[in-house]
Amino acid sequence: MMTTDSPEIAVPSRPSLGARIGRIAFLVVAAIIVVAVAVAFFVTWTIQRSFPQTEGTLPLEGLQSEVTVQRDDRGIPTITADSSHDLFYAEGFVHAQDRFFEMDFRRHVTAGRVAEMFGESQAGTDAFLRTLGWRKVAEAEVEAMDDVTRGYYEAYADGVNAYLSSRSGAELSLEYAVLGMQNPEYEPEPWEPADSVAWLKAMAWDLRGNIEDEAERALLTAQLTDGSDGTDGSDATDITATLDELYPAYPFDEHPVIVPEISTVPTLETGAEPAAFTTDANDDEMQQAATTIEWQEASDVIEAASLLVGDVGEGIGSNSWVVSGDLTETGMPLLANDPHLGASLPSVWYQVQLRCSEVTEECPFDVGGFSFSGLPGIVIGHNQQIAWGFTNLTTDVTDLYIERIEGDQYWRDGALVPIEETTETIKVAGGDDIDLTIRSTAHGPIISGLTDDFTAIADDPEPGLTAGGATGTAPTGEASEYAVSLRWTALDPGTAATAIFALSTAQDFEEFRSAAALFDVPAQNLIYADVEGNIGYQTPGRLPVRGAGDGWMPQPGWDSSYDWTGFIPFDELPVSYNPASGYIVTANNAIVTDDYPYFLSRDWDYGYRADRIAHLIERRAAAAPLTAQDMREIQMDSEMWIGKRLASAMDDVEVKGAGTEDAVALLRSWDAQNDAASPAAAYANVLWSNLVQNLFAERDQPLPIDGQGRLFTVVADLLDDPSDPLWTNPSIDVTSMDEMLALSAEEAYDELSTLQGDAVTGWRWGDLHAITLTSDTLGSSGIAPIEMLFNRGPYAVGGGASVVNATGWDLGTSYATTTVPSMRMVVDLSDLDASTWIHLTGASGHAFDEHYVDQTADWAAGAQKPWAFSEKAVDAATQNTLVLTPAG
Repeated sequence: MMTTDSPEIAVPSRPSLGARIGRIAFLVVAAIIVVAVAVAFFVTWTIQRSFPQTEGTLPLEGLQSEVTVQRDDRGIPTITADSSHDLFYAEGFVHAQDRFFEMDFRRHVTAGRVAEMFGESQAGTDAFLRTLGWRKVAEAEVEAMDDVTRGYYEAYADGVNAYLSSRSGAELSLEYAVLGMQNPEYEPEPWEPADSVAWLKAMAWDLRGNIEDEAERALLTAQLTDGSDGTDGSDATDITATLDELYPAYPFDEHPVIVPEISTVPTLETGAEPAAFTTDANDDEMQQAATTIEWQEASDVIEAASLLVGDVGEGIGSNSWVVSGDLTETGMPLLANDPHLGASLPSVWYQVQLRCSEVTEECPFDVGGFSFSGLPGIVIGHNQQIAWGFTNLTTDVTDLYIERIEGDQYWRDGALVPIEETTETIKVAGGDDIDLTIRSTAHGPIISGLTDDFTAIADDPEPGLTAGGATGTAPTGEASEYAVSLRWTALDPGTAATAIFALSTAQDFEEFRSAAALFDVPAQNLIYADVEGNIGYQTPGRLPVRGAGDGWMPQPGWDSSYDWTGFIPFDELPVSYNPASGYIVTANNAIVTDDYPYFLSRDWDYGYRADRIAHLIERRAAAAPLTAQDMREIQMDSEMWIGKRLASAMDDVEVKGAGTEDAVALLRSWDAQNDAASPAAAYANVLWSNLVQNLFAERDQPLPIDGQGRLFTVVADLLDDPSDPLWTNPSIDVTSMDEMLALSAEEAYDELSTLQGDAVTGWRWGDLHAITLTSDTLGSSGIAPIEMLFNRGPYAVGGGASVVNATGWDLGTSYATTTVPSMRMVVDLSDLDASTWIHLTGASGHAFDEHYVDQTADWAAGAQKPWAFSEKAVDAATQNTLVLTPAG
């Protein structure tokens, strides 16, 4: 019998608990890494797939010949084409490559269709924008264009659509990938010429003038009249005196005007007069506006619209100046410009150069400068012969009218006339459509009911009318009520969309003036220089001639004697050509003295920037001939005029606390420059903020604190008069000027100590005043991870409100920069290649593209980059070349 022993089987020992946990942990970590890498690759792929092609050859349907797109190290394109059609076709294509989401968003803003992208939260804003009717005005302007100009816009639209036909969704922009999570049905529509033209209406809104000031004064008058400010409300003389103190006249004896002496120039041989005037907007469907819908947050509608096109905050304005060769080192003019607009990401500007391979009558362009993405052509810049710049004209082109309404009629010269009504539909992503009824009077949109301010004026309009000098009694009826309507030049079709091309091809001052005659809205100061050594200035714009009123306060709509009666003829607008001074400065200050035969405005900027620029030009020119570097340094001057006055005023004021004493000592030794690294500048601005709030805001009935230039003048007058009643404020237990200054100084120290520490030498104005670049759309979503994708900063900046380096901030809200010199340029007419330029962000609108914010650090530091213009200089600067070819 045989036996067999079973072999022993080795049983592996069981891993320890720790080893098992370690292995599991390793697998989890490995899985996380794999997922993270996959996500990273996906995100990177999603981000980068929208970046533009900048090298090689790209066939496109619709091109007639090859087009060359050369980009420099900042991604700035120079486009060279054989025909005007191909030039603007390629500009549309390139704009879309870099900025299509921005363009798409802008056209939804201008058409009042933002809710189609972002849902019900924007329905109120859409209703307001539909009320203004920008898109309808743009369509009318396109229809009225000459065939050549319309052809430019059509070619541009074809170029944009060629780009759209090759991509969709996230291939167009990262924003569409994010938007698709909320609104997966959204697809961009083909581009149309009216999409381009409507953006000029948005810019006009951004630079609209004094409508908020007009409303503010009407409400303040009502407050003073009913005694809610603590008075008995019975003395009209006191009310007028208070308004005059809070809104003082332009200081003509202290600050310069743009045109002290109007030049004699030949009468302009042009048919380019402002659009035909009509006193009856019922005949003009562009004026039909105002909604019967009441929104839950109606008071935010105008603010929301402003934020969508650029915040209209402290600092909207601009600087520009030109100096003749008599004052320069080269013997040729220098031209400088830095428009002040709401900060945006991407920047409102897009640098580009447009070059016909051979300049001919059919293809007359050889021009470079700053464009708007979505709009063909160059807005500010230079060609081979001339250079030009813009600043806001600050003339009054908006008026409020009080209307007396009865049902569907309103009173007009003793009779009831029908209110015009139209209806539209607001489409809402993810929600139900909203039917909108739009109404208008002879003056324009009825805007009461849209915001608290305009509604409050309608509820109690008589004080404002009386203070504004209006006479006569409003008609009454059993069912009558008041409403407020808006008259605004931008609601009439105009010719600014044509003026862009006329400026680009102008060869001398006469042709420049012909182009200026077309530039009607928004009204801008236009400065000029040419390679022959001439300098000049022209007031363009469609500027109203008023009847009985001046538009400083709301006017009675029922009396046609208060209507506009026409527009100032172009040949009677202020002009300056080769003035004896050798320079021209525009900084939103008064254009002319009050002996000019037409009323222009009472709401100028108060001239602190203009005065400082003129002073620096004269001082430097007296020491040595001016250079382009002098111009760049003047653009960055940050002297705070009111800061010097405060330092002087604090000399005899006793303050409590060693820290406050140290801070005041800083102020007394300060050079008044708002440099980013300056501790004294930080304290001066915080002291200024506290003083203004203690004087005006911290009262039982607050007084307005907007407009720091205005407040410089008001507070300076108060410092000269310690007995003024405004130095007494029972709400904060202050009874004298010294008490007010001491309290404000102590509060400023406490505030800065909390923000930046007790050591006064460690304070930094640039950190307090920093700018965070915020995407106008998804950067304000409220969802932190999404905001992190698109926003950048903060960046420390110097400057301040009503200084030459005009980085504006909102008193009583935050010291953060909100409005900026959106670009800076210095054009050297002795050598165009020696010119320099910069703007706030970069060429690209694609987050994470290398050119998204590659200009921001230089912009904040005040540096400008070389501006290659000649063919030789452009070739030398070229980093990438893309050739666009006709398909097939």
